[in-house]
Amino acid sequence: MDRRSFISLVSALAATYNFKLPYRARAEELNLASGTAAAGGFPDIVAVMGGTPVEMLDRALTAAGGLSRFVKQGQKVLVKPNIGWDKTPEEGANTNPTLVKHLIQLCFKAGAKEVNVFDNTCNHWQACYSNSQIEAAVKEAGGTMLMAHEESYYTEIDLPHGVALKKAKVHKAWLESDVIINLPILKHHGGARMTAAMKNLMGVIWDRRHYHRTDLHQCIADFTTIDKKPTLNIIDAYSVMMRNGPRGVSTADLATKKMLLLSTDMVAIDTAAARILEAQPDEIAYIAMAAALNTGIADLSKLKIERITI
Repeated sequence: MDRRSFISLVSALAATYNFKLPYRARAEELNLASGTAAAGGFPDIVAVMGGTPVEMLDRALTAAGGLSRFVKQGQKVLVKPNIGWDKTPEEGANTNPTLVKHLIQLCFKAGAKEVNVFDNTCNHWQACYSNSQIEAAVKEAGGTMLMAHEESYYTEIDLPHGVALKKAKVHKAWLESDVIINLPILKHHGGARMTAAMKNLMGVIWDRRHYHRTDLHQCIADFTTIDKKPTLNIIDAYSVMMRNGPRGVSTADLATKKMLLLSTDMVAIDTAAARILEAQPDEIAYIAMAAALNTGIADLSKLKIERITI
């Protein structure tokens, strides 16, 4: 996608979601009734287009105030990519391993004492960890790959504000981390329509099938009511699976978008990501459901958004 295409996409976002880019509001304009404007004048969403995944991540973090705004000296960090499928990076089913590696390196540079990574995978966990190349990337960066394939790794918690999901067994690493960075890849999903920030959190619970047996969209939304939410959400939208997700059939399902989104708000970032996937808001019911639970903002006109083209 070239710069002209990116501007065209931004215009479409504005038309569909009242998505105002670029938006550099005066301080008094950020005093919203909902109190959702980013602290310290930082953008609520950063949208980057062009360059490599690493370059886009660096630019997005700089615009958001730097990773040291989120990761402090001596903290225990969890990075949660999508590693659900026994697929190679070129097949676009999992988060880009280069992006994972660079983020972990940045966490250590910011002062993290340890950085852990895991996913409760859909295919066999060892094959997913290995063939996604994420395990190797994590080790090269000095991080630690955690296992997530046994129930003993999980602790049951209550979700009193959930509608369909009232309890969930959550990986202990999630509960014990000081900082959580949610790092999904953007792609089509046959049941939920889209995998992005909120959907990626299915990989931190033990019984993923419960969502499908109950109400997939409502359970995805309900989990966002968890007390410990991601500190930061970063969506890898460089190579996007536009159909046949979440596993994909062939590389013909992929479109090179060369984009990356960053936000502290899962609902807002998923709302923005939906347009990249060429989806309409009402096609992804869990976005509205999560907004109704007051876990994020789906009305992007209320947020400060910064666009960066490399």
